[in-house]
Amino acid sequence: MMESQEVKMELNDVSHHLEKTPTGIKGFDNLTLGGIPQNRPTLVVGGIGSGKTFMAMQFILKGIAMYDEPGVFMTFEEKADELLTNVSNLGFELGTMIKEKKLYLEHLHVSHNEYHEAGKYNIDGLFIRLEKAIESIHAKRIVLDSLDSLFVNLDISMLRSEFKRLFFWLKEKNVTAIITAELGDIYVTRLGLEENVADCVIELSNRITNQIATRRLRILKYRGSEHANNEYPFIIDENGLSVFPIVTVGVDQVNSFIRIPSGIPKLDEMLENKGFFVGSSILVSGSSGTGKTSIVASFAKSVCENNETCFFCAFEESPNQIIRNMKSIGINLEIFTKSGKLQFYYARPTLQNLELHFLSIKVLIEEHKPSVIILDPITNLMTEGPNSDVRGMLTRFIDYLKTKHVTVMFTAAITLGSIARNPSDEGISSMVDTWMMLEDIELDGERNRSIYVMKARGMAHSKEVREFIITSNGITVIPVLRNEQGLLLGSKRIAAEKKINVLA
Repeated sequence: MMESQEVKMELNDVSHHLEKTPTGIKGFDNLTLGGIPQNRPTLVVGGIGSGKTFMAMQFILKGIAMYDEPGVFMTFEEKADELLTNVSNLGFELGTMIKEKKLYLEHLHVSHNEYHEAGKYNIDGLFIRLEKAIESIHAKRIVLDSLDSLFVNLDISMLRSEFKRLFFWLKEKNVTAIITAELGDIYVTRLGLEENVADCVIELSNRITNQIATRRLRILKYRGSEHANNEYPFIIDENGLSVFPIVTVGVDQVNSFIRIPSGIPKLDEMLENKGFFVGSSILVSGSSGTGKTSIVASFAKSVCENNETCFFCAFEESPNQIIRNMKSIGINLEIFTKSGKLQFYYARPTLQNLELHFLSIKVLIEEHKPSVIILDPITNLMTEGPNSDVRGMLTRFIDYLKTKHVTVMFTAAITLGSIARNPSDEGISSMVDTWMMLEDIELDGERNRSIYVMKARGMAHSKEVREFIITSNGITVIPVLRNEQGLLLGSKRIAAEKKINVLA
């Protein structure tokens, strides 16, 4: 009885809080609520080209650079010099890390013939090599890359016990480990053993949809911790591996009462003569040629003139083409690109997955911290997937921008006619704060433009349909002149006004 009480007291003294080791990989530590389990093994599994080795190497390098935790990287396939070459563009001084005994690289190769010649096989030799490597640099992190290739064609019953030995041995050494393995056909891995022993299992995939490759990450298992359950896109570029948590940010959004002008004074008159709320979302929709890009260019010019930074994401015209075309209507964007106040992101919609477009933009937002984002046009991205996917992705992206207090204006080829034909188009407009519609009006053989405010949350706004005029000196919005026969627009309006002036 006394003994059981002592045991109970000891258990009460033990902290059951799971400690975590941050990986330093952008976005990933958000999904795992802090990183991978500290001093425990984590399995990273995936097919060829999914990014397993790259993720594992970045875990080691970020640990050294950001947390001063030396790391051992032991590979069973790629040679050490090949690894150094593959990650040399990440900006880390790998040679210096090795000289300062922060990084230990080793390629361990065992021929399959040696397995059969040696008879009964165990991994005692691997333990000796690992222990030597860990002690040589006092490692806190370790990677065993393509460990499953070491055990191919061996007896499955013996493998089970050897894997358990290895994973328990790593725990005893108080190192946080990542083990990479190939994706299996029946089980998660080829051998079907590692996922049962590992405390955390992460799956990487590289899928092709509509001829567009997308890398995705999913946390299959995480003992003792909550974690994100969905699939999340990630990219590998010159900045390393970045994961984009596409879940809606669950924090309170700060609403602003400050207004930002549209750059078109007569348009601001339709919005209480003040413009849009800072941090809000604005949709400019209309058919092709109605002047959507002209409106967002005027907005961008106004933002830059107020000494704020604007990020212009173009999915149709190239930046040079936009700059040239806007000069024809008196909007000079070139001076702002030279000053750095206007930054362009240009990519064809088919270049990559929709989510990855937003991830690329998100990375640039974090770097440049603009006050305004322009997406022109968003409907060009709809060819990538169903409209419901676009709406969901846009909603999450807008939520992210609101948390950053960034105003976003985007254009879309949406009209009342397109909504009638495809009701899902209205879903995109329903999530924005302000929606302005541009339309073509043909009257007596003359084509003219009109504009009206469909909605403007939190502010009074004009319900009038007004004429939208683009000239070589810029854009203006004027009330429509009505006569006994109906509307007068364009040249007929000018002629009528001249006649009125003469009569007056």
